[in-house]
Parts: sequence; structure tokens; C-alpha cells
Amino acid sequence: MPANWLSQSQSPPGCSFRHTGFMVPAGAAAHVVSFVSWLVALGWLWQAVTSLPGLARLPDLARSDASLPPLPPGDGPHITVIVPARNEDAAIEATLRSLLASTGPRLQIIAVDDRSSDRTGERMDAIAAETAAGGCPHTLKVLHVRELPAGWLGKPHAMALAAQQATSPWLLFTDGDVLFHPHALELALREALATHADHLVLVPSLILRTTGERAMLAAMQVLAQWTVRLWKVADPRARDFIGVGGFNLIRREVYTQMGGFEALRMEVLDDLRLGWRVKRGGFQQRVAIGAGLVRIRWINGPLAVVRLVEKNGFAIYRFRIGLTLAAALAIAVQAVWPLLAMVAGGWSLVAGLVTYLGIALVYVANRRVTQVSPWMAVFFAPAAALVTFAFVRSMVLALLRNGVDWRGTRYSLAELRRNAGSEW
Repeated sequence: MPANWLSQSQSPPGCSFRHTGFMVPAGAAAHVVSFVSWLVALGWLWQAVTSLPGLARLPDLARSDASLPPLPPGDGPHITVIVPARNEDAAIEATLRSLLASTGPRLQIIAVDDRSSDRTGERMDAIAAETAAGGCPHTLKVLHVRELPAGWLGKPHAMALAAQQATSPWLLFTDGDVLFHPHALELALREALATHADHLVLVPSLILRTTGERAMLAAMQVLAQWTVRLWKVADPRARDFIGVGGFNLIRREVYTQMGGFEALRMEVLDDLRLGWRVKRGGFQQRVAIGAGLVRIRWINGPLAVVRLVEKNGFAIYRFRIGLTLAAALAIAVQAVWPLLAMVAGGWSLVAGLVTYLGIALVYVANRRVTQVSPWMAVFFAPAAALVTFAFVRSMVLALLRNGVDWRGTRYSLAELRRNAGSEW
């Protein structure tokens, strides 16, 4: 072999490419692809093996009526339901009427019109007057917020204001576009009492109308499982926690002890952060499912996820650029690498197929939560790619705007970062 073979145009035998004298063997690249492919495959298999029995243990309130204890007697309301709403003219009436149709516990409903520019407040007032004139066992009071105080986000302020007027031992924080089955609150409260919970989340059922919406929900759920294992939420030794804006049921004394939403006044992820504080405080946290008990139209078309993540995406990673990019890269790898592995062939092809087997099994496990067919796993790659784009876009927009825009108000990025904290 000539001494100057590195400078020659052809690659020597057994090497894949030449770059300024540095040779990479063809087999080395294949080994790297195979190694990473099997790491990804084993990760998804582990998710499948743990989630199949784990999610099967979640209590299904739609099927457990007979096994739950009765509600305790008492003269006052059992639950104060707090409904903040801003420009929810199209949905607020259905939400309030579904709450007023609730059976079982007596409700003190406090609806907050948070600076709406449409007829949200008018509709609240009309239903409140109708409720007061009739023989409804529940009460409905309306609060109108005209101006947002400095140092507050709109929703935490609305919920904190309403919670100050609560008289029940339990608080339910929900949203102005949620629909409740008549038995939903009774079943949730009985489950909380039976399990000695301080905080209970009843996972809402999303109203889905298209294949794209189902594909996005299923993909987001299985990706979220890498950070939050729902079956571990009740384990005091696990870090897993939960908070859902549509249904956060919490003991009022626990809420007060944690400082209420006054302690979360600049928190974009108010629901998640409430759940985090409950778990970190050593209180008992529970999660339950129940198809159709709590319903919400959250995804209006698959591309709507991009808009929905705009406010929350960067906040999930506490407004840290490096962490957000690392998370986006991790999601992108989950979407792209199994496909690359199958193209590479050999043992990498086997790893890619095993990866999709694991993903499909995780979809099977999550069907109890999402009500989505496991066949939606065939859309995992494009759905995960769209989620990656949504998170990166959320970060870029926040940096360009130097803040977060939500429902007509811009909140300073500097102030959000100052109040966010770095822990989860």
C-alpha cells in the first residue's frame, strides 16, 4: 500500500468515507446505528412491560359505583366548584348547566368572568339568576374581574379569588369548556374519600372527531409517559405527579396549607404545578379514569396542538433553552430513529421492528386513558414530529416576543422565569 494512500481519492477497503485524513470504518457506523436502535427498542419494551399492568390498575370510576362508600352526611355543600372563564361565550353555558345537573354532593359553584370581551359574563349571570329562582340543590355565584392586578396571570388570579369565598371541605378547579356527567362529581368525591386522597385527578375524556386528532392525543399520551407514569402517582416514594386543569379536586385545608394559587400567581402551568406541590408536600395524590364522566373538546384538528402548546411548551422546561432543545431532540429521536433503523437493515431492522412493537403495546396500555385504538401507533412518527415542532416553536416565540401571549395578555419572560423555579 502506498505511503500517501490517505491523500488518494478512493477510500481504502473496509472504510466508508475519507475526511481530511480521518477514516471511519464502514462497519463502525453500522454498529453505532444498531447499538442506538436497540437502546431505543429496549426503552419502549420497558415502557410496555411496566405500563400494561400499571395502567390496568388505575381505578375506573365509570365501573366502580357499587364498590365506593356513600357520601358523608352534612348540611353544607360538599364541593366548591371553581370555574374560571375568559371569552368562553360558546361553551360556558353548557359547562355550568352540566354542573347544575350533578347528582349526589351539594355544590357551591363559583364562576369567574375573567375580563371577557364577549358575552361570557352575561351568560353566567343569566344562569345564576335562573338557578336562584328555581329549586336547585346547588348554588351558583358569579364573580366579575375587570382588571388584572400586577404580578398575576389571569387564571391563577381568578381561581385564587374564587377560592377565598369557598365554604366546602373540597375544592374542584375546572375550566369553562368542560362537560360533566351527572354522576361525575359524586363518583370522584367517593373515590377520594375511599382512598384517603388529598388531591384527586379524574382524567378527562377528549372529544375527538377525526383520525388526526386521535393520532395526536395518543402520541402525546405515550410520550408523556416517559416523564409521568400515571400508575405511580399514588406512590409516595415515586416522583411522578399529576395536575389537570379540567379536574383538580383537592381538600380545602391542603390547598390553604400549600399557599393556594397565591403561591402560583405567575405560574403558566398552574394545574401541573399545583399537582407538583401536592406531591412534594407529602400529601396523598390519586388519579382515576372514567370514560365520558368529564369531557372536553381540547384538540380541534391535529394542527391545533401547535397552538395549544404555544403557551405551555417552553414553561414545561421552566423556560430553559438547553433543556427544551434536549427534550425536543429526544422526542425527535423517538420519531425518526426507528425508521432509520429499519432502512439500515440487518439487526438494526429487527430493532426498529421491536421498537414499533413496544410502541404499539404502550398504545394498547394507554387505551384505557385515551379511548384511542392502538392502530393509531402507525401515525406515531409524524405525530411525534409535530409535537417536536410545537415545543421548539413555543420556545422561539417566547424568546422573540420576550414573553408569553395568552388570551390577549402578554406576560414578561423575565418575570415568568423569576417565578418559575427550576425544580419539577
